[in-house]
Amino acid sequence: MSKPFHIGAGPLTMQQLRALLAEPHHLVLADEARERITKCREYLEGKLRDTDNLYYGINTGFGSMCDIAIDKSQIEQLQENLVLSHSCGIGALVPKPIIKLMLLLKAHALGLGHSGVRVVVVERLLELYNKDIIPVIYEQGSLGASGDLAPLAHLSLPLIGRGEVYYNGQTVASSEALKAERLQPLTLKAKEGLALLNGTQFMAAYGVETLLLAKRLTANANMIAAVSLDAFDAKTESFHTLIHQVRPFSGQAMAAQHIREWREGSAIAEKHKPYVQDPYSFRCIPQVHGASVDVVQHVAQVFETEINSVTDNPLIFPEEDEILSGGNFHGQPLALALDYLKLALAEYGSISERRTYQLISGSRGLPRFLAAEEGLNSGLMIPQYTAASLVSRSKQLCSPASIDSIPSSAGQEDHVSMGANAAVQAYQVAENTERILAIELLTAMQALDFRKPILSSPRIEKLRADYRAVVTFNAQDRELYKDMEATVGFLRGRGINRLIN
Repeated sequence: MSKPFHIGAGPLTMQQLRALLAEPHHLVLADEARERITKCREYLEGKLRDTDNLYYGINTGFGSMCDIAIDKSQIEQLQENLVLSHSCGIGALVPKPIIKLMLLLKAHALGLGHSGVRVVVVERLLELYNKDIIPVIYEQGSLGASGDLAPLAHLSLPLIGRGEVYYNGQTVASSEALKAERLQPLTLKAKEGLALLNGTQFMAAYGVETLLLAKRLTANANMIAAVSLDAFDAKTESFHTLIHQVRPFSGQAMAAQHIREWREGSAIAEKHKPYVQDPYSFRCIPQVHGASVDVVQHVAQVFETEINSVTDNPLIFPEEDEILSGGNFHGQPLALALDYLKLALAEYGSISERRTYQLISGSRGLPRFLAAEEGLNSGLMIPQYTAASLVSRSKQLCSPASIDSIPSSAGQEDHVSMGANAAVQAYQVAENTERILAIELLTAMQALDFRKPILSSPRIEKLRADYRAVVTFNAQDRELYKDMEATVGFLRGRGINRLIN
């Protein structure tokens, strides 16, 4: 049975979102959120009834047409037209878990009580989430300013019975899904279409999903690096606490500690080494991994602020008797943070590929390409090519999106964040890094088997046994894409999560 979770009862945290994604929850609008929404809506309706003031997008046109007044009889048509005209997404489909996050984050933002929508609008977003009626949304179309207009328009289409949704394992017209669930399409009232479309929930959902993946990548990067260290017969002194006490970055100290914990009791690590130093990709793991850890923590703080913010326009303040046009929809804080996150996650992959390269180089008593019979077998020669290709792709994706801007709406929207592009790129970099790390684990486990009968730590030996139940030792050439896919699955699966925790 789904657990209840009250939207609007308090600030959302990354920990809560992780729990919501891990198992089914039934979203319920909190009473305090319902009260805020109602109070704000009643204030807005009073203003529209009692005054002839013009408020952007409520009784005016949009963008550069903001100086055109709209007759009261046409306000509902204005809001529906906005959703229809802005449904201009194109390209690849957004993954369903990210769309569910968008529904949740949009409902939470509207529930903060400064957007002027009715309770029924927020409740419909929650119904879509709870009934698993997931709007079809496309990756491309948002400039990351004025909100994520195109993606959020597609998110909003099912509210008015338009667009397509994923429902019962199929892609169907939203009207069909609503009918099956006995839900009537909504007629949007003043401000509601604008409140739905303005906001950063596309960027935010991609960023949250990437940050949650980043946590797993961090744990896996340290774990896999520990396996590689023993596979390469690397020294231990680079991880000594004294080194990291005199350069006290928290991420660096944490990475070194994790490596020490993984290698504790390793006969391979404790035996004498005939060399003075290891290559940087082994010796500098705490410094490189640790720097990425610190970036991920910083970006997570930015996103926790954003997902608990009101990011549409104009904003309504009943207590202060103000309806104010501003720019909270502008994605610059997220765009810069996402570009930073891209770099941090790409570095996990960059240094990982270098360790893979070293392991197949024929150094430290290991056979070239870790082939059981060199020459006849190519061994693990080509997985490193794949890792190198992924690293290069991530480098290309890491070109900063936030430095770009193309004016739109006849110059009214003359600076945009391109944060939506940064968000999709960050997610793609995270996926690339996951695959690069999987290739390193595949390679490191092969190399570690050549160290027998000398054993690694009890913890790494347990990991090796679990992994070998999924991917066997490569005694002769075979289709390695299957091994790589199985390793990715292993890293995502229950066994590895148990070991990390």
